[in-house]
Amino acid sequence: MNRGFCYRDEIDRDGAGESVLAFYTSRYAHSSEHEWLERIERGAVRLDGAVVTPSTVLRTGQTLSYERAPWAEPEAPSTFDVLYEDDDLVAVDKPSGLPVLPGGHYLDHTLLALVRARFTGEVPPSPLHRLGRATSGVVLFARTEEALRRMTSEFVERRIVKIYRALVAGVGLPSEQVVDVPIGRVPYAPTGELHAATGDGAPSKSVFRLLSENGERSASLVEVRIVTGRPHQIRIHAAAIGHPLIGDPLYIAGGGPAPLVGRRRPPLPGDCGYHLHAMRVAFKHPKTGEGLEVFSRPPPLLRTLDEPAFT
Repeated sequence: MNRGFCYRDEIDRDGAGESVLAFYTSRYAHSSEHEWLERIERGAVRLDGAVVTPSTVLRTGQTLSYERAPWAEPEAPSTFDVLYEDDDLVAVDKPSGLPVLPGGHYLDHTLLALVRARFTGEVPPSPLHRLGRATSGVVLFARTEEALRRMTSEFVERRIVKIYRALVAGVGLPSEQVVDVPIGRVPYAPTGELHAATGDGAPSKSVFRLLSENGERSASLVEVRIVTGRPHQIRIHAAAIGHPLIGDPLYIAGGGPAPLVGRRRPPLPGDCGYHLHAMRVAFKHPKTGEGLEVFSRPPPLLRTLDEPAFT
């Protein structure tokens, strides 16, 4: 069991005028209206520190808090390797199955919690980017406020090189292909909405390079450089060009979510099963300006035959 957690929401103009119950049910669809009603009525939800009723109307500037009781988190890997370390940065090798940040049913079983437990100091390490729970490989953390500021600017200005390996369905991909399908939020009943390929989404760009293909298994190994960093970008772009990641339960050809089937559990963005690895991140050191590259060896399924000695 973890220690529980208090979730807070600051009420802005978008939420003003709604009831407490309507606020939670419209924004946090992972729980039903009945579940939110029960939490409010037993006092787990407070408004500016005071117990409220489900029908209490919200005003701009107020603070809602939901005190979640301790819970047993799902199993997740509990170790990681350090790929690079100095006083300003640390780069770690995230295993597949471990979320980077708290969310859903995960709080202590996260890469953030593990890294902060290992690297203590005046400033807790902050992740500079994130990977999906099933994605493995390089994650950078800043260890100082100055490193966080400078590296965040580098990411925003797209000066960080990020190279991935992925196993996609099908063969016949071109040797190199630029995918610039926009990515944005679309309606999705199980979560309210999710990121997917959509014409009115944000500009997005990935460069796919074919490494090898297996006709018998109808699979291709690709290297992907992401120029932008949209949520689930590689999964969406691979699906958008008709070659979704093998084992991806959510994104299908076209770049949208799989259709919902009867009473079957719907696929969710955090579900695992696909093969995606953040292999290389290249950047300038935030203090020295020196060029650095951090490598993580791909798992066997994502290696080419001629690179057993890859380091």
